Amino acid sequence: MDTHALIQPLVAKNNTKIVMYVADGLGGLPQQPGGKTELETAHTPHLDKLARDGVCGLSIPVAPGIAPGSGPGHLGLFGYDPVKYLIGRGALEATGIGFELGPNDVAVRANFCTIDAKGNITDRRAGRIASEESAPLAIRLRQVKIAGVEIFVEPVKEHRFVIVFRGPGLGGDVLDTDPQATGVPPLDPVASNAGSQKTAEIAKEFVRQAKELLKGETKANCCTLRGFAAKPSLPTYEEVYGLKAAAIAVYPMYKGLARLVGMDILGSAKTLDEQIEVLKANWAKYDFFFIHFKYTDSTGEDGNFDAKVKRTEEYDAAVPKILELKPDVFISTGDHSTPSMLASHSWHPVPTLLWAKHCRTDACQSFGESECLRGGLGQFEAKHLMTLALANAGRLGKFGA
Repeated sequence: MDTHALIQPLVAKNNTKIVMYVADGLGGLPQQPGGKTELETAHTPHLDKLARDGVCGLSIPVAPGIAPGSGPGHLGLFGYDPVKYLIGRGALEATGIGFELGPNDVAVRANFCTIDAKGNITDRRAGRIASEESAPLAIRLRQVKIAGVEIFVEPVKEHRFVIVFRGPGLGGDVLDTDPQATGVPPLDPVASNAGSQKTAEIAKEFVRQAKELLKGETKANCCTLRGFAAKPSLPTYEEVYGLKAAAIAVYPMYKGLARLVGMDILGSAKTLDEQIEVLKANWAKYDFFFIHFKYTDSTGEDGNFDAKVKRTEEYDAAVPKILELKPDVFISTGDHSTPSMLASHSWHPVPTLLWAKHCRTDACQSFGESECLRGGLGQFEAKHLMTLALANAGRLGKFGA
């Protein structure tokens, strides 16, 4: 039975508050056998206390051995089967900046990159170019013209921008052009089926014209295309869980995903402190809050163990400010693991902590991978986390007679 179909008739409304505090890419690996991970190395007194008072475990974002993207990883946390509800990153990015996708649209998440004289990529993210530099370049790409299709180009953040192709007969099944490596050229857009061939041809022409428009730029002189996607259709948090839900995030992609599942997007915070202030200002208005912290992921992707440790400590330091509001259920977890030694998303299960008045505590004394391995939640699929949150908030009735 579909989990949503199981939950819907059991939902009971009350005044409890649930906070899901997500450290993107939280899970890690030790730098040497027998060592500590980034989370275990970090000084996290507040999460450690909650681990002692709550219950811990390891969540599996999609399936054992599968390294998820951020979209599937967050969908699982939100209680949506990420295999059933497959959403392209382009749709998330476009929705996250407030672009209203239509039925004839295909959205693409694009990255500025740096190529050398031979056309090989030297930097996949154009040196993480500042938004102030990249935005005018994205706007410049609005000059691209292709017969039979309307094209929208919108700046996002740093090296990221969004392209939306609008026209009849466009499919969203096109492979990424990012080779995930340097020293090689960007890949050509390739359609996964006949229905997306037109989109692939348009995308190839877009890149050709973009290279001409960016010629002479020292950092962002080319682009790669990722996450081709049409607008998805998902049941909302209100429909499935009976929750009035809100998201507080900095990066557009996470706002986009939250919006697609019916969350209200609150504020325009740029820092974690500002996110907490937005939380406080809106505390009385919502039942569920998703707070997203990006930098445990980006430091992991950079392969910087020490920087990820510091960002994890920053994440922990905000916990008391959230607890001051007295949530009934507090969850700390990540959407996937991003070990700095791999410098990429990985398949490793993610440390997860749930604190609530009526949770059954376990023997965990701190919040880290090794402790969570022996926690009371065990290893579980992330899509069941919302069911646990609802139950601990007293928002689920009994199943059956």
